[in-house]
Amino acid sequence: MSLFAIGDLHLSVGSPEKTMEIFNGWENYQQLIKQHWQELIEPEDTVVLAGDISWGMSLEQAAPDFRFIEELPGAKIVLKGNHDYWWTTKKKMEDFLAAEGCCSIKILHNNHFGYGEYGICGTRGWVNIPGEAQDEKVLRREVQRLETSVLSAVNAGLKPIVFMHYPPIFGTNFNYDILEILYRYKVSDCYYGHIHGRSAHELCVRGVYDDINFHLISGDFIQFIPEKVI
Repeated sequence: MSLFAIGDLHLSVGSPEKTMEIFNGWENYQQLIKQHWQELIEPEDTVVLAGDISWGMSLEQAAPDFRFIEELPGAKIVLKGNHDYWWTTKKKMEDFLAAEGCCSIKILHNNHFGYGEYGICGTRGWVNIPGEAQDEKVLRREVQRLETSVLSAVNAGLKPIVFMHYPPIFGTNFNYDILEILYRYKVSDCYYGHIHGRSAHELCVRGVYDDINFHLISGDFIQFIPEKVI
């Protein structure tokens, strides 16, 4: 039994006109996701999907992508990305997934999932753009969601592992509001996606920084091979 993670599947089974195959490094990506997943993941494993899961604009439009994920082995835990326009309330998503028979997909939103001695925690995160009121409001909400998730794991006696969509650090941009939560609760590992392309990947923090081990798990960066966490 192992825990894996991957971000940015950008599935377009239900929206074929939005395929990512027009970009370098994304050729045959949906076939590669399925191939690598089936080669690596066992039925008893768990995979965290760190946002940008489906191009569907609604739950109904994203349904073929959920079924694609459901047919893959293992349990799946999903969190929101900036392109997951289908995302709605947790109850509506859970009800829809249940009605679609997608019983292996769980929603990470203001909560955590226990995994042995660890707590799987996370939220979408946000960019930190000083002086922009709308972004500051969204950021405050994301900080609160992250703390709610992490604190729920800590209160359950679990060691939190954080999964996000946005990177807390990118280049010289430090999202101190998010980082403060990681520091306060002594989070040792943070996994994130969102960043695409070789030149952008080079600006990402990977490895240990301020006692936190940062992991970039964008689909194209890890070549659509889920990365083992535990």
